[in-house]
Amino acid sequence: MAALRRPATAAIVVTLVLLSISVLAASDKKKKNSAPIDQTKRAVHTLNRLSFGPRPGDVDRVKSMGIDKWIDEQLHPEKLDDSAIQARLAGFRTLQMSAREMAERFPPNQIIKQVADGKISMPHDPDERLVYLAALDRYDQKLANKQNKASANDAKQATQQNGDAADLPDEQVNDAERQRRREARQHGEQVAEQIASLPASQRIAAMLRLPDGDRRDLLRINEQGRSRLTEGMNAADAEGVQAMRNPTAVVNDELTQAKLLRAIYSNRQLEEVMTDFWFNHFNIYLNKGADHYYVTEYEREVIRPHALGKFKDLLKSTAHSPAMLFYLDNAESVGPDSAAALGIPDHPRRAAFGRPIAQRPKKSKQNGLNENYARELMELHTLGVNGGYTQKDVTEVAKVFTGWTIEEPRKDGSFKFAERRHEPGVKYVLGEKIKEDGEKEGERVLEMLARNPNTAKFVCGKLATRFVSDEPPQALVDRMAETWEKKDGDIREVLRTMLNSPEFWAPEAYRAKVKTPLEFVVSAVRATGADVTDAKPLVAALNQMGMPLYGMQPPTGYSMKAETWVNSAALLSRMNFALSLGAGKLNGTQVAPELLLKQTAVSDPMAIQTTLESDLLAGDISEQTRSVIQKQFNDPQILAQVNDDARRTQHEGVLEGLILGSPEFQRR
Repeated sequence: MAALRRPATAAIVVTLVLLSISVLAASDKKKKNSAPIDQTKRAVHTLNRLSFGPRPGDVDRVKSMGIDKWIDEQLHPEKLDDSAIQARLAGFRTLQMSAREMAERFPPNQIIKQVADGKISMPHDPDERLVYLAALDRYDQKLANKQNKASANDAKQATQQNGDAADLPDEQVNDAERQRRREARQHGEQVAEQIASLPASQRIAAMLRLPDGDRRDLLRINEQGRSRLTEGMNAADAEGVQAMRNPTAVVNDELTQAKLLRAIYSNRQLEEVMTDFWFNHFNIYLNKGADHYYVTEYEREVIRPHALGKFKDLLKSTAHSPAMLFYLDNAESVGPDSAAALGIPDHPRRAAFGRPIAQRPKKSKQNGLNENYARELMELHTLGVNGGYTQKDVTEVAKVFTGWTIEEPRKDGSFKFAERRHEPGVKYVLGEKIKEDGEKEGERVLEMLARNPNTAKFVCGKLATRFVSDEPPQALVDRMAETWEKKDGDIREVLRTMLNSPEFWAPEAYRAKVKTPLEFVVSAVRATGADVTDAKPLVAALNQMGMPLYGMQPPTGYSMKAETWVNSAALLSRMNFALSLGAGKLNGTQVAPELLLKQTAVSDPMAIQTTLESDLLAGDISEQTRSVIQKQFNDPQILAQVNDDARRTQHEGVLEGLILGSPEFQRR
C-alpha cells in the first residue's frame, strides 16, 4: 500500500494497531462513574447498535426526528421506502430466482456432464446456451487432458502432475505449457476486443458463433476484459458473459455483493441487522455442494421475512428449508426401522407398536439415522448447550425428523416428506411422548422447542450479546425472556423490552462492543458516504479479515464477541482496508469528499483532523489516539503536502484512513 511506504505513516499504523489491541481487548469491561450519555451520544449509540453505523448527516437526522420515532420506524420496516436499494440490486437477477432456476441457468458440473452424455438437452436461450457451451469446452478440455495423461509413458511423472495441466496454476506447469497459456490469453484478448467493438446487443450472438477454440481462449481473459465485453449489456447478457468462466461464481457473487449493498444502503437498517443475526444463528455454509444454489432462497424466503416476527415461525421455516436439510444432512437421514431401510416395497399393516407384522426383509443400504440436525436444533437453534436435553433426546429427535428431505433438485428442489424413510413408533423428547404421526411429529417438536423457557433464555442471551454487551446483564436477559414467554416469542416485542431497558442505554454500553469485520467494513463505507459500484473488493476484504460472507463452515456461525476478532494480524488487515478506503484506492468504491471537510481551511492541518474526528467519530476519540494520529503532521514533507492543493486530498485520505482504523471507530 502506497500510504505505508512513507515511514511516518507506517510507524503510526503500527502504533495504532498496538494501541487497538490494548484498548479493544478491554472494550467491553464495565466503566465506573460514567456520566449519562447526552442526546447526541444517544443518537450515535442508536445508529451503532440498530444499524450498520451512521452515514454523514444521520446523527442530526435521528436527533431531529426523535430517537423513539426512528426506532419505531425500524421495528416496522415494511413502512419504510426501500426502492433505492432495490434499484441498485436490479442487475442481480439470481436474487429472485429459485434454486432450480439458478442451477439450470448457471449449471454445476453434474448438469454439464449430463448434457455431454446426452441425458439433458442444451438450452435454447442464447445467454444460457453461451454458458453451457463454455462449460462444455472446459469439460471436453479436462477429458482430453486426462486422456493425454493416461497415455503418457512415464506414469509416475503423470501422477506427480497432481491433476490436469489446464487446472494447475502457471508456476506449477512447464515452460511450454506456460507459453501456450500466454498465447491463448493473448488470442482471447484479441477476440474479446473484436467482440467488444460490436453493439452490446450483438455480442452474445457473436460469441455463440465463435469456433470452440476461440471461445475457449476467451475464457482466459482477465476481469478487465470481461468488463469491456459486458459494458452496455442488459443484466441477462452480462450474467451470461460472467458465467462463461464459472457459472456458480455468478450466483455466489451476486448473493455476497447484495448482502453488502443492502447493509450499506438499505433504509431498513434494523431489518438488515436482524437478517444477519438470524442467518448467523441458523447458519448455512454456502460452499457445501447444493447450498451454492439454496442459500439465496434461504435468506430471501426463510430468514428475512421472519426477522422481526414470531420465533416459532422462523424456526419452522428453517426446519423445512432445503438449505438446512442439505447442510445438516437431514435430507439423507433414514429411520432404522423405516420401510426404506427394511426394503419393504409397500406400506404393510403395522402392529400397535409400529413395526411391520410380516418378517422384516434384509436391510437395504438406506438405513442411516443422521443426528446432525437434531443436535444442532437443540444446542444451537433453541435450548442451548445447557438447555436440559440428553443424548437420548438427540436420538429421539433425529428419529422424529426422518423423512424430512428434499424433492429431486431437477424436479423441484423443495421440501418433501418421505413417509417410507420415516421411523415408525412412539418417540420421547424431553420427557414428552410424541405419538406416531408422520410429518406432524416434527411440527410438534418444533412447537415444543420454540416455547421451552430454556429457548427463551438462550436466544434472548444471544440477542443481548449482539446489541448490548459481550457479557449481558442477567437481569436484562431475564426480562427479555419474560417478554418472550408472554408474547409467544414475538421478536419485535423482545427487542422493545431490550431497547426500553436501562442496560441498553447505560454509559458503560456506549462504544463498548468491538465490531465484527462485517460491521467494520460496512460502517466505514457508510461513515465516508462512499458510492459502491462494485462490491466484490469489499467481499474480498472480508475474506482477508477472516469473515467470508456465508462462509462459516461449522453451524455455530460467527462469534459476536471481541476476543475472536482482536489480534494483531486482524487489526492490521482492518487498518490496511481503512487506509485504502480513505485514500480512494479501493476499486469499485468512491469516497465522496464533498460530504467531509466542507468548512475546513486549507492551511490548517489541525482543523482537518478535528473535522474528520467529528464527521467519522462524532468527536469520540481519546487523547492517546489523537496524539498518535497528530504525529502525521510532524513530518515536514506532510505539512508541505497539506499546504499544496494538489496533494492535500491524498493526505486527507490517509488521515481519514487512520481515524477509520482507530480503536474508537472499531467499537460500536
